[in-house]
Amino acid sequence: MTTGPAAHAISSLIRAAVFVRDLDRSTAFYRALGFDTVYYEGELDPASTAAALHTPASTTARCRILKNAGAPNFGMVGLFELDGPPLEPLPFAYGPPRLGETALVFYARPIDAAVAAARKAGASWSPDPSLFVMPHRQQKEVCLRDPDGALINLIERDPAEQNSTQPVAA
Repeated sequence: MTTGPAAHAISSLIRAAVFVRDLDRSTAFYRALGFDTVYYEGELDPASTAAALHTPASTTARCRILKNAGAPNFGMVGLFELDGPPLEPLPFAYGPPRLGETALVFYARPIDAAVAAARKAGASWSPDPSLFVMPHRQQKEVCLRDPDGALINLIERDPAEQNSTQPVAA
């Protein structure tokens, strides 16, 4: 088990890439959660798209990478809409997580306002919109899904705490 620095450098997570059916609808959803600034927007050429994603050679991708205004360039959400053959949708748009599924986790305060914004922007729930309290931290949380079924977990904590370098006590 390695306890010191790795032999190579890895940054904090830069962004999550979410493949979406409708770039504008998904943009509206993530803007409702506070991702209000476009970091990058453009269309990827077919050769790049095919090489990176193993799609047909004619596939292009419209993309929009969103971030919080004034925040550093990490923790962003990249939205990608492909124009080639339709992608298979997730076999679920609600319900509990599946093995291998990834959840996007965000701090939100006040959480009630974030839940209301997500609901208005088209969130579905996993499995329902009830807030729960983690007994070891006494904080509210909620799980939901974006318009394409991506699992999202909101935790009621000050978003500024993302910049802390201290571990959170159990």
